[in-house]
Amino acid sequence: MYRLYDFLPSGNGYKVRLLLTQLEIPFEIVELNILKGETRTPEFLAKNPNGRIPVLEIQPNQFLAESNAILFYLSEGTQYLPSDRLERAQVMQWLFFEQYSHEPYIATSRFWISCLGKADEYRDAINQKREPGYAALRVMEKHLANRAFFVGERYTIADIALYAYTHVAHEGGFELTGFPAINAWLERVKAQPKHISITQRKGAD
Repeated sequence: MYRLYDFLPSGNGYKVRLLLTQLEIPFEIVELNILKGETRTPEFLAKNPNGRIPVLEIQPNQFLAESNAILFYLSEGTQYLPSDRLERAQVMQWLFFEQYSHEPYIATSRFWISCLGKADEYRDAINQKREPGYAALRVMEKHLANRAFFVGERYTIADIALYAYTHVAHEGGFELTGFPAINAWLERVKAQPKHISITQRKGAD
């Protein structure tokens, strides 16, 4: 059985939990509190030298880190990853976009504000992330203006990756009322079979 090292409020961990649940793959969760340094112990660093969650233990002592790499691994050969060469590359395009143009601004702001509760302390840094975060949302809004999903008009891991932090963007101070296409897409993702919320453990034994 897969073992997922996770921190429930994390959008990156949520991506993996959501896909595992929708694929109906049994898994065990090992919860680690990143706020208490539990990913910086020698024991965990032996699993992921980068000291971050999520980490998926595929089999005893075989570990895979980085949320989007885990999504790619799990979705291979399933409906969540297209078989068409171009569409697969487009999925990767959005996975890279999420990690480089979206997560550093929207997720980081949420972490400072909602997880750490230090909005005042990080005010200047949060303000610096505001425009790049909205720029990422505008890219998404334009792409979704005439599409139901990000790639191939069907729900894929590209949607899972981008949904994770977009649907809680308000927790990082980002207002989504001016993004109708994104809001409609969020509802479509939420309506997918076996959808779970960001802090649900459903699917784990």
